[in-house]
Amino acid sequence: MVLDMTASAKPKLMTLRNPNRLVIDLPGFSVASNAKIATGRGVVRSIRTATQANGDLRVVLDLSETAKASESRLAPGGGYGHRLLFDLSTSSQRTARKTFTEAAGAGRDVVVAIDAGHGGKDPGASGRKGTREKDVVLAIARKLAKRVNEQPGMKAVLTRDGDIFLNLRDRMVRARNNGADLFISIHADAVDSAQPRGASVYVVSDKGATSEAAKLLADRENAADLRGGVNLGDQEDMVAQALLDMYRDLTEAGAEKAGQEVLQELGGVGKLHRSEVQRAGFVVLKSPDVPSILVETAFISNPTDEKNLRSSAHQQKVADAILRGVVDYFNKAPPEGTLLAQKGPQKVQGPAGGSQKHVIARGDTLSGIAYRYNVSLRNLRSANGLRNDRIRVGQVLSIPTT
Repeated sequence: MVLDMTASAKPKLMTLRNPNRLVIDLPGFSVASNAKIATGRGVVRSIRTATQANGDLRVVLDLSETAKASESRLAPGGGYGHRLLFDLSTSSQRTARKTFTEAAGAGRDVVVAIDAGHGGKDPGASGRKGTREKDVVLAIARKLAKRVNEQPGMKAVLTRDGDIFLNLRDRMVRARNNGADLFISIHADAVDSAQPRGASVYVVSDKGATSEAAKLLADRENAADLRGGVNLGDQEDMVAQALLDMYRDLTEAGAEKAGQEVLQELGGVGKLHRSEVQRAGFVVLKSPDVPSILVETAFISNPTDEKNLRSSAHQQKVADAILRGVVDYFNKAPPEGTLLAQKGPQKVQGPAGGSQKHVIARGDTLSGIAYRYNVSLRNLRSANGLRNDRIRVGQVLSIPTT
């Protein structure tokens, strides 16, 4: 939920039960005469406001189940004033994560921040049939988040889960505030020509990473701790610079590895525009301590790619491919203190119900595919009528559900 404010605010949050409610008190604020209050959605049944006896504003969210809220403050920018963003975590989500954590022992989930590009007043690129980038990338981001959350020991965080505008730096901040171990920004490319098509994966250029590290060093008195728990404000200049250089090098190496894994998987579901990970100075990739990649899923300016991007089935294939790359990356480099680091390499867990397809990519082996989808080699052969383990690039395999 987003609240547009005329000034910075320090809200007071309360959660109440019987009935379930989230109460937000905003001292010194009132509802503007032209304000538009959204109707309920998802766990939020309805939203109502009231002025308390002391003159402060109270916003009440009537909920269908218990929920906790975390709050982020966004500074003015991009045509917007001050804003408050609230993320609601429901009791059913927390119970599922807690149950797995207790069963697996001590350790945390790895956190994957998924950023759907553009949004709100910024539609991004458009295809010839009117397909808007902000819509298709949000659909893919939601599908990817769902699949990430289905994996034991993994948790997804969406920078936006609606049609809202976020500054580029706000997207980075939200990922860092949620303790992201990997940041994935999802986009759809566009050029003047209708010919180019296919997917690409980008990591930050050396110049971009250096400039962001310099900015963090300059602002270190007010900067949040690095992901490793080091506060720059406590360090001497030379030590702080050395720490940032170390984090930046590790982050760039991690991003490069994650990008390679994701790009390889994307090559199995469609055409690649670039067969190697590219480097560019995208702002959202500049965090010096969170490995970050940007996925151009296709060219929305290409008729074939646009048709694919409009397809929910193809969106799911793209999301599944990114997931496989992410799982492969964390299997090879699980962050310390996580469940994945304790349990060792994990296999991708398939979605509940329905059959899966796998498009053979260069380097695939039948035994490797069986391992990835947690099925026996015998059942995989049987499901596809194979007499031996010979497969070819581009061949589509059906993955048995048992």
